[in-house]
This record gives sequence, structure tokens and C-alpha cells, in this order.
Amino acid sequence: MPYKKTFILGSFTALMVFIFIGQSPAAGKNRLQQQQSSQSALSAQVPFTGQIIFHSNFDGDNEIYCLSQSGLKKLTDNTWEDEYPVWSPDGQRIAFTANPKGNYDIFLMQLDGSQVSQLTTASSQEKEPAWFPDGSKIVYSREKKTLVRKSIALYSIEINTGQLNKIIPRYSRSHGIPFVSPTGTLVTFTGKRTFGWDAAVYNIEKKKVTFLDEGGKSCRARFSRDGRHLAYVSSKADGKGDIWLMKPDGSDKIRLTHRDDSYDYFPAWSPDGQYIVFNSSRQHDHNGDWQLYIIEVATRKTSLLFDSPGNDVFPDWK
Repeated sequence: MPYKKTFILGSFTALMVFIFIGQSPAAGKNRLQQQQSSQSALSAQVPFTGQIIFHSNFDGDNEIYCLSQSGLKKLTDNTWEDEYPVWSPDGQRIAFTANPKGNYDIFLMQLDGSQVSQLTTASSQEKEPAWFPDGSKIVYSREKKTLVRKSIALYSIEINTGQLNKIIPRYSRSHGIPFVSPTGTLVTFTGKRTFGWDAAVYNIEKKKVTFLDEGGKSCRARFSRDGRHLAYVSSKADGKGDIWLMKPDGSDKIRLTHRDDSYDYFPAWSPDGQYIVFNSSRQHDHNGDWQLYIIEVATRKTSLLFDSPGNDVFPDWK
């Protein structure tokens, strides 16, 4: 459950935002423990409650972190890539992607980073997990490469049994980055078009795929907690990327961010649906120094939440 009061960006987080700018990833790692005990004047105020997990490479490789009222906590610490963290529906576990043996698989861990268990073991690249609302299974992107082409499709895995299923059995075009509706009947994904990619939804009961936008310029849709809206990314307005809203049928599209000098990506809803956390960078690549921002949906007020020397990306909020 989220805290019931406004969170003022605290001493450690403020230091991360302002002191880490310009530091090398190695320097960030060496200073991490020192900064946790430091005190400083408040430098920003952000309407942030609860906890946000994300991955960042500011220590040299991608690790998973949790940002809360208490500051920043590092949940993984190893020599491989840990990415795409998402809270379980009950908030008691985290699913994520990692590649300790070379290819990416789906893993689970406890809230403090302990009791890590591996869910998938295929030789393909398995990324971008999302939970079904009852917590019984996870849907994810599976990427396969052949001599001819690369294909991406959605699969689900039962957590207790390990049973695998392809989510859209007879859909041939590449599709990935899933998110499941609160009812468990709809799965959003980003699907390949003739030119580009677009946000789409799959109705599990009707076995029907519907694209929610046209033009090959939208992606990464995520349901609000009440299922009434989707936050997604579109580059149609500025050619880069903004956070937009729409209804699950693709209607009532509204542009939330108007930041024409930046790429705004990876939206995730706050538990109360009043805010969206997203990432922003002036460079659209893996070296772009992505930062965490928060936007208030009703007012469009946008605030910087967190910045490190690395890429702070793929947040999830509880």
C-alpha cells in the first residue's frame, strides 16, 4: 500500500540527483554506501509515495534498485545484467530479467533481493515480464534468432508448475513488451507493423488482436490500476516520444508530456492512478543518460525524481 502523505525528496535521493551528475559509474558505486548516511538540505519536492523499482547501470552494469521514502536500496549486485523489474500483484515479490549464463531468462526474488529463483530456462532471450492479476503466472517476451530473421512472441509461464503457453498462438508478426489488464482478459503489447511498431491489445477470451494506434509510432502501453486507461508512448507529435493516455479500445487519446527536446518513455502508473513515472533522455539510445520523472495526470505537472550518471529505466510503482 502507498504511504498516505507526500514524500519530499530526501537527503540521499537529493544527493543522488545532484552529486552523481557528472560522476563516472565507478565513482557512483564507490560513493553509494557513503551517501546513504549523508545529510543535506532538501533540494526538491516531488509528490511521490510508495516504492518505485527500476534498473540502472550507474555502477557499471544493470542492477535493480528500489526508491522509496527511505532513500535508495540496491536489490541486486553481481557481474551480469539484471533488468525489467515488476512488482507482483500482492507486492510481495519482484519478477525481473537477468543473463547470468549469457542468455536472458525470467527470475523471481523477494523484496529485499533475497531468495532468487529462475523461472525460464530456454536458450532464447526471455525478457520484459508482466504478472497476471492473480499472481499465478507471468507473461513475457521470447526472442528467437535464426539465420533468416529475428522473431519476438509472447509466452506465459505458470509459477507453480512451470507450464508454458504461447499467448497468441496464430499470430505471426513479432510482438512483445506485454502488460495484463486488471481483469486478466486483455494483454497489451507492442506489435510490428509494415513500417514501425504500434501498441495493440489481445483479448484472451475472444482470441482477437486489435491495434490501438496507426502509423507505426506507438509502443509500451500499460493499464491503469482500474483498467480504464492505458499510458503509452507515441512519437507522432514530436518525432521523439511522449507519454500519452487512451482508453483500452484506442479512443480518447490525450498527450500528457509536451517535451519536444527529449524522449519520454517507459510509463508506469502510481497505485492511486494520479501520477505516472517515466524515463526521459535527450538521446534515444542506451548511452543517453535516462532519468526518472513523475507527471501528475490531472495537471500535467512534471518533476524530476531521480538522476544518476547511468540509464535509470523501466520503473514499476507500488
